[in-house]
Amino acid sequence: MADDDVRAIAGARDLLMQSWSPTSATPSVVIAGGSGSRVWNHAGDEWLDMSSMLVNTNIGHQHPRVVEAIARQAGELVTASPALAVRVRGEAAERVLARAPFGPGGKVFFTNGGADAIENAIRMARVHTGRSKVVSLYRSYHGNTGAAIVATGDRRRVPNEYATGHVHAFGPYLYRSEFWASSTEEEGERALHHLERVIQAEVPDTVAALLLETVPGTAGILVPPPGYLAGVRRIADRYGIVLILDEVMAGFGRTGSWLALDQHDVRPDLIVFAKGVNSGYVPAGGVIVSPEVAATFQERAFPGGLTYSGHPLAMAAIVATLDTMADESIVENAARIGADVLGPGLAAIAEANPLVGEVRGLGVFWAVELVADPATKEPLGAPAMAAIKKNLIAGGVLPFVADNRVHVVPPCVITPDEAREGLAVLGGVLADAK
Repeated sequence: MADDDVRAIAGARDLLMQSWSPTSATPSVVIAGGSGSRVWNHAGDEWLDMSSMLVNTNIGHQHPRVVEAIARQAGELVTASPALAVRVRGEAAERVLARAPFGPGGKVFFTNGGADAIENAIRMARVHTGRSKVVSLYRSYHGNTGAAIVATGDRRRVPNEYATGHVHAFGPYLYRSEFWASSTEEEGERALHHLERVIQAEVPDTVAALLLETVPGTAGILVPPPGYLAGVRRIADRYGIVLILDEVMAGFGRTGSWLALDQHDVRPDLIVFAKGVNSGYVPAGGVIVSPEVAATFQERAFPGGLTYSGHPLAMAAIVATLDTMADESIVENAARIGADVLGPGLAAIAEANPLVGEVRGLGVFWAVELVADPATKEPLGAPAMAAIKKNLIAGGVLPFVADNRVHVVPPCVITPDEAREGLAVLGGVLADAK
């Protein structure tokens, strides 16, 4: 191990608190550099990044156009108050709005990341409707700030449940159906019925927002059944509820379309984004606001703001990222990789290995759900999953592992050969784990 790698691990062990971990959980992998879909440490050990870090480096590591744009902006203007007009902010908003289904009158409120974008979207919905409750799904993750973590459905919300006005429902997930469904169509219909009953039980005129990930990501890449999101939209309209779609993880190329909602017949009122909008090169997120909600704040002050809203370096990264994705057909590449390589390759792994309960996904957004028993669907246990993760890293693949799943989520720029390389390592590790 190189001296710089030793120092990096020592710093993480002795000086840092780690996300969602005890301080004794020291990182084992050091990242010193990267390019495209590959990263390496100071010693030159290399990994194929099948995690996109935290599913955010959609344009890959160190894309020269984005790096150059950040450097150029740093030479011109490093920072500026959000109360001042800065050209690059408008340019970034223009690029983002061009991918939204709103047309003239839509606005963007920039934040520092996904969690505070969720916070502000919830605040907009509450002010717009004059109501307080937010209905979200149990299988979801929306961020680690006050309202965002309580809106989250997974167990990480439990030590953090201090925000009020949050209600949860079950979304569609046929493999582990809560609704005794036997088909995708049945699962979608019954999930919609359940959601509406929850809203009715909560008294609809107290509900400000329905908050859903367009495709739940950390919860397992749960692609919604055809018609489900359109049905959610109808329920929201029936009761005057604001529909917020969380595209933080699924947006900007990840699913093989600019936004995941492009593949569904749905027009939300608010769209939350972050991560892939500039591949995390400089922290940024935001809310795309429909003309109807934006009109509420035309003469009425929006009660919120951030020091770094629309930070010039982040805005330059957004402009360069979205322009490059368009110029280099990166979204189309993600769609092809999913259809031609990842989808068929993961299906072959599933066919050969009884540990694989289900494979699901699209674009460069896939989950391999692992089970101890295919008949009972008992999730594969934590020790086995830890061994799989360790062996993937040893095999030269940087994985994204969540609960009993390996998420196959490489950058949108991954090549077919790189994708096949990653699948070969994954298939081998899972075969050895049988």
